[in-house]
Amino acid sequence: MRILVMRTSAMGDVALLTPVLKAMNEQYPGTEVFLLTRPAFTPLFSSIEGLRIITPDFRGRHSGFPGLLRLYRDIWKSAGRIDAVIDLHDVLRTRILRFFFRFRRIKVSVIDKDRKGKQEVISGKRKETLRHTVERYADAFSSAGFVLNPYKGYPVIPDHGALKRAEELTGGSGKLNIGIAPYAKHKLKIWPEEYMKALLSLISDKYPIKFWFFGGREEKDRLSMLAASFPGSENTAGLFSLMDELALISSLDLMIAMDSANMHLAALTGTPVISIWGATDPLTGFGAWQQPDERSIRIPAEELTCRPCTIYGKGKCRRGDFACMTWLTPEMVFEKLLKMKII
Repeated sequence: MRILVMRTSAMGDVALLTPVLKAMNEQYPGTEVFLLTRPAFTPLFSSIEGLRIITPDFRGRHSGFPGLLRLYRDIWKSAGRIDAVIDLHDVLRTRILRFFFRFRRIKVSVIDKDRKGKQEVISGKRKETLRHTVERYADAFSSAGFVLNPYKGYPVIPDHGALKRAEELTGGSGKLNIGIAPYAKHKLKIWPEEYMKALLSLISDKYPIKFWFFGGREEKDRLSMLAASFPGSENTAGLFSLMDELALISSLDLMIAMDSANMHLAALTGTPVISIWGATDPLTGFGAWQQPDERSIRIPAEELTCRPCTIYGKGKCRRGDFACMTWLTPEMVFEKLLKMKII
């Protein structure tokens, strides 16, 4: 049997597929799985044996409606007969592709994003944690007939060569290696820079530390300025392939991150993660996979009733003072870090 899985954008969301695809590989070894995702994300799945990846070109050959029809035909040429389609994205592109497959009477399963439940969390009507995104992915597989339990280990495993290079970078100094991912796509998810500097000063005053700063190429200059405040630290932005970056993250003693892709990558490689949350909240199901809730640091909604105010971080602060982040002082985060005893 052959199935096609679709999830094409947002690295963190694509990375969260790995526990489910790893479980699929182990629990249904006779099923061929084809994953439609962006070329840049393929290193995330290098440790999943037998997984076939199809990479679309949405800016060229597969752009627009005619391009999606070409993509549909290209999938057939690449994968042959598809028996089931699992759409884990549910956006216009994948809806159009679903239509093409349904036209051939192929069974299609779609993720339930529970948009209503998420809005109830934002409005304050619901206080309990919604199903995690990984669990929602697994639910979609179940509706397609593949009942599985998401993989409980660490599914993102860099290749041996990358791991060896990372160990050469982080080993031998006698210092703790701590990753810092201080930025995110949206401003409502970013802790003030002066707060991050103060936290890192508190940490480095207590421990022998080497900080490794992570972020996108567009953040390289900002990260360089931040790293310059801590002699001996390294700015990794734009210097490594994704495989080498994953290996470096997996070699760290700790990652401190915002609600961002680096939070997910660290958790999925087995590195302990301290995540700092502002306008968003792990209640909506996007927390770091398999990390204790205490490591997701935020102002309780009981103390600041306007949070969370967004699912993905879009929008502006309704209060105008960004209290969800400014109330979360460096000293508070440092004290929580000490109580957890993870460094």
